Amino acid sequence: MCQEHSHGRRGRGHRSLRGRYPNRDELLAKLEEHQKDLEQEVADVADLIRRLRDESRAAAETAGV
Repeated sequence: MCQEHSHGRRGRGHRSLRGRYPNRDELLAKLEEHQKDLEQEVADVADLIRRLRDESRAAAETAGV
């Protein structure tokens, strides 16, 4: 009489079907690549902030003339 539903529970406990875990060297390489990407993104953001500040200063100097 009482039905149990298992929606969204398929595949749990079957990690080998989804892919294997990376070994230590693969994980390290992936993390180092991710770190490089993040460092580049931080550099891009810092550059954008610098340019916006420079533009703001230039506009303020032009308005003050």
